[in-house]
Amino acid sequence: MHVLVTRPEPQATAWVHELQASGITASALPLIGISAPESAAPIQEVWSHLSRYRAVMFVSPAAVDWFFRLQPPHCTWPAGTLATAPGPGTASDIRKAGIESGFPDIRVISPGSESPQFDSESLWPLLAPFDWRDQRVCIVSGGDGKEAKGRTWLTQQWQTRGAQVDTIVTYRRTPASWSPSQQALFLHAVANPSAFAWLFSSSEALNYLANHFQHTYAPDHPIDWNQTKALVTHPRIAECAQQLGMAQITQSKPALAEVVLALRNLP
Repeated sequence: MHVLVTRPEPQATAWVHELQASGITASALPLIGISAPESAAPIQEVWSHLSRYRAVMFVSPAAVDWFFRLQPPHCTWPAGTLATAPGPGTASDIRKAGIESGFPDIRVISPGSESPQFDSESLWPLLAPFDWRDQRVCIVSGGDGKEAKGRTWLTQQWQTRGAQVDTIVTYRRTPASWSPSQQALFLHAVANPSAFAWLFSSSEALNYLANHFQHTYAPDHPIDWNQTKALVTHPRIAECAQQLGMAQITQSKPALAEVVLALRNLP
């Protein structure tokens, strides 16, 4: 079984190395491309007034990367500002970025590795005990360059508790750019579905697969996604895969050990 890792870079290559170290054949085939925001000014504005926020929610490793990458000189992380994340991977990236930026004491709230899911619904029980009345919160995410995407449910929970929620786009998401070898790998994979397994960690990635990559690289060759083996890391991604026509769907938490076990148990 050849596993196609569809996460954005550099996460895709990092996961490929981890899977290969576990004895699994894997290649990076990112579906989402990450690039700089149209303007750094909104991010730098948040940094300059970070103390006004009770919490900053980072939706992904890319959100952490670009937020800290665009940190203005001399800005610091206030002691009273919490950092939150939907899962332990992003939480670990926050701590690492904080240490590299000279802020080793950032308080990070996130579901632990034992959590059934790594998402907003798992995060909220950890945040609900706080008093959010008249507090400000900033959700750091990616988008299409104009509008932040994701975490609508979490925004509603905060607003119900009396918080003001700001959103900020720190990176742009677009279909990834593929090398000629990756294009060839894609065509080989869709022509030989039984030999490959796709690892999906994003519903948006699946949408790009169906609405961009399929039409760009296989416009004259209808793809039967029903034969595709898909390993997904959240129920909402499974629903998206089903809508695309995939029937062989396995679900796993986005933790290396569990992904490896799930891959080894694929039929």
